[in-house]
Amino acid sequence: MHSQAKRLFQLALSPVLLALTLFSTGAWAEEGQRWQTNMTTSVTEVGQKIYDLHMLVFWICVVVGVVVFGFLFYSVFAFRKSQGAKASSFHENTTVEVAWTVVPFIILIFMAWPSTTTLIEIYDTDDADLDILVTGYQWKWKYEYILPNGDNVSFFSSLRTDKSEIYNEAEKGSNYLLEVDEAMVIPVDKKVRFLITANDVLHAWWVPALAVKRDAIPGFINEAWTKAEETGVYRGQCAELCGRDHGFMPIVVNVVEEPEYNEWLSGKKAEAAEIKKLMAQTFTMDDLMERGKKVYARSCAACHGANGEGGVGKAIAGSPLATGELKGHLDVIVNGAPGTAMQAFGGQLNDVELAAVTTYQRNAFGNNMGDKVQPIDIYNFKKGQ
Repeated sequence: MHSQAKRLFQLALSPVLLALTLFSTGAWAEEGQRWQTNMTTSVTEVGQKIYDLHMLVFWICVVVGVVVFGFLFYSVFAFRKSQGAKASSFHENTTVEVAWTVVPFIILIFMAWPSTTTLIEIYDTDDADLDILVTGYQWKWKYEYILPNGDNVSFFSSLRTDKSEIYNEAEKGSNYLLEVDEAMVIPVDKKVRFLITANDVLHAWWVPALAVKRDAIPGFINEAWTKAEETGVYRGQCAELCGRDHGFMPIVVNVVEEPEYNEWLSGKKAEAAEIKKLMAQTFTMDDLMERGKKVYARSCAACHGANGEGGVGKAIAGSPLATGELKGHLDVIVNGAPGTAMQAFGGQLNDVELAAVTTYQRNAFGNNMGDKVQPIDIYNFKKGQ
């Protein structure tokens, strides 16, 4: 009986030895990364602390579980009735009761200390080198770089994956549903604070490699921060169910050296200055139609159809709105249609784009209204509301 009990004890102890072997060689971490069953390692110091804390608690739980269940299984098999074992008769054991109270308490204190210090660091958004306002829209992200001189830079970031891949008409790329038309760019080794909110419904901005995940709530600003220690391209997704195209809201962050970031930022400032100049210009019908076609394909076609035939949204071709009073058409494009899927594009498109897409809708698809909307018309409409 003694040799059988010894074999059972060795069997119960073997998972602990295996776990310690995997832990010491790093094999478990490699397998976790391969099969995506473990947390993603981070390129930030605080992200690595989160990962290490997760692994510490995990292994504590593994050891406790193996010891407890190993003792349980050993007791069940070694002292079963069929082997002639008889239950002891006793009422209490003060030493054992003190031990199973004190030991868990010590373990919890051991886990609580690093957990608390890590949490304090996660929520410390002070002394940031750069602030970026992140706003969630259905179904895209808007990034606004809040610069010290007030000359802010903003742009939208939308899914770039071709529809032919989504509908299985073409082979899916390596970054399927994780590529955007314009990525966020931040400098390496700089603390970046994110001010996260939403324009319509709940979203969540999540980039695992940067150790950032915060809910985007309309009318409320959540703060998060990161300090990437390695350059590279890091991808994430919206992590809060936000409607039909929730799965089509990828996030791409390019972490670059500071000189490259400064060059990129200068280019964005130049683009903004160029748009301001364009807003003061008067465009020909051909210019407006050419620009409007691009804006329509990017922002309208998904709902209203590539040829204005309609789909999720109403048809533009022959629409009473697009062939009716211009003011009513502008109101819907700029302010949206409450209670419907039609978003307000007044804050998503600049005045040049709004003028172009309105002109395009009123003259394409056989509408042929002859109306030519200029950026100044959009400006006056907004001002007069």
